[in-house]
Amino acid sequence: MDERIVVGVDTGGTFTDLVFKAGEEWGVYKLLSTPANPALAVLEGLKAVARGKAKTIVHGSTVATNALLERKGAKTALITNRGMEDVLEIGRQNRPHLYALTWEPSPPLVPAPLRMGIKGRVLPGGRVLEEIDPGEIEETVKTLVDQGVESLAVSLLFSFAHPHHELEVGRIARKMKLPVSLSHQILSEFREYERTSTTVINAYVLPIMEKYISYIQSHLGPSDSMRIMQSNGGSISAARASQEPVRTILSGPAGGAVGGLEVARAAGFQKVITFDMGGTSTDVSLMDGKLALTTEAQVAGFPVKVPMMEIHTVGAGGGSIAFIDKGGSLRVGPQSAGAHPGPICYGRGNEITVTDAHLFLGRLVPQYFLGGKMRLYRERLQGPFQDMAQRLGITPLELAEGILSVANATMERAIRVISVERGYHPGDFLLVSFGGAGGLHAAFLARALSIPRVLFPRDPGTLSALGMLLADVIKDYSITIMEETSGSWLEKVERALEPMKKQALTDLLEEGLDRERIFLEPTLDMRYKGQSFEITVPFTGKETLESFHRSHERLYGYCNRERPVEIVNVRLRGRGIPPKPRLTPIREGNSTPPREAWVATVTTVFHGTEMEIPVFQRERLLANNLLPGPALVVEYSATLVIPPFAKGRVDPLGNIILEVGP
Repeated sequence: MDERIVVGVDTGGTFTDLVFKAGEEWGVYKLLSTPANPALAVLEGLKAVARGKAKTIVHGSTVATNALLERKGAKTALITNRGMEDVLEIGRQNRPHLYALTWEPSPPLVPAPLRMGIKGRVLPGGRVLEEIDPGEIEETVKTLVDQGVESLAVSLLFSFAHPHHELEVGRIARKMKLPVSLSHQILSEFREYERTSTTVINAYVLPIMEKYISYIQSHLGPSDSMRIMQSNGGSISAARASQEPVRTILSGPAGGAVGGLEVARAAGFQKVITFDMGGTSTDVSLMDGKLALTTEAQVAGFPVKVPMMEIHTVGAGGGSIAFIDKGGSLRVGPQSAGAHPGPICYGRGNEITVTDAHLFLGRLVPQYFLGGKMRLYRERLQGPFQDMAQRLGITPLELAEGILSVANATMERAIRVISVERGYHPGDFLLVSFGGAGGLHAAFLARALSIPRVLFPRDPGTLSALGMLLADVIKDYSITIMEETSGSWLEKVERALEPMKKQALTDLLEEGLDRERIFLEPTLDMRYKGQSFEITVPFTGKETLESFHRSHERLYGYCNRERPVEIVNVRLRGRGIPPKPRLTPIREGNSTPPREAWVATVTTVFHGTEMEIPVFQRERLLANNLLPGPALVVEYSATLVIPPFAKGRVDPLGNIILEVGP
């Protein structure tokens, strides 16, 4: 009998979540995060769920993200061509705040004294105009080492067309024991600023991520294995993640989006909007039958051009703090109470949060919160709510509902950004709600956005961790070619793809995948000649050009089939499908929930009206059960609010699907 246990781990700002499967049995485990050293919570959770068994772990880490957001990365230097040292600081000269007369951009991750230019120049086509000087490189690297530099980024002009100069710099740096990130290996594309920024970010977080992964692995057993979730919706080996941590910047949210899409597919839905509301933030993503990817992401104000899930994040979570601004208006977030001190009702905080508002309104049931293992202090809420309500001239109940309305408005705007503003009607999609706080808000958001259905999966508070286990192994490759779609363009694309296909097969086979479970998916970044930005379309031979025209028309309202089209980048996604745990169905019943599923009756408030409503235990519900609103559904990791305008049914996989009325 196989004693190995598979575990998905998601580290959040408030909780660390684990989903595990041993044999045919699924389980979940949540514990408070340890921000000072996130690995401690991860290891404690693994110890609790594995109980000495060998483990296969897929981990979504926030280490690289937090190091970048908090600017606590390694002391990093940049080597580039002489005369290009300030590209990182000049950027694109964009003005994100047009009317802020005194606004100043964030300082670059590498200060001017640590940005070094060397001789050597390559032309756009790859021809060498000036050779590098190894002696100069050795002297430059030695100077940086003497200054205490901990990591080096190398970004030379057109290195994607001629990588030998960067490889020589990397060889010399490694000889001097300096960790190095080479731009042609991190991002083999044009646009100097974005390539340099992405490479610098990789170097900035590399030593920290390497130390974090090594720390966890040193505490694992000899038979344990660990993979790391990437921002692109797939996992890679821990060794590769240690060297390319820039690919893990959004690994946690990506796991949630993958989990949401896979659960929806299993339930028979293809068009989904995922809504992941945790303790600190809310992540939303729209997927029209497949993972939505972008190469235009920004994190902490810096461009990150590696492929990432198209996820929009706002500072609205269960721990978001409510306050009165200078104009006397009620505001919520983006500041969060986090894990320490947390909401007032956790017993340590002193500022009102969204979670406190739910408890005040009776929408959380203390004896069922985290399975009754975590106490909620409702008695501590009356004073703070009374005080803030008095300052606003309203009642405490109006304040509590107002806090939720303000938080809902923030999340509604986030969903509009990824749907309405990109030409999609939210009503054509299924809202998949998860995260510890998602079920408390999902029905209200669906009603505001005219979304007819909401899917609330089993163990929604840990779905991101489940997504880690359901993710494919994914490797992304790209190269800039700059070719018009005339003459022998198809052959030129195939020639560019050939080495990438060989590399993808080699890399995925090294990841332990069988050849028959590896799929290669080529795409092209295309634009009308003279445009500045591209559209990514699948490469399907001659039909690719027509796909580009149709995509352009959908996005921008027009296309011009007479205008010359240019291929900018050739991309390849290598996707390997590892063995995955299957979602298991639940026992069937009829439309009436079992009597033992109705565990309590509570008083709650909707639109200022107090109501006595039933509380159902999620684990005791059966397939086909109907749940008319208003009602609450409680489980270990989350609570679902079914308002008066909604009704739910339980599907064969244990999902609760809400039908939301006007």
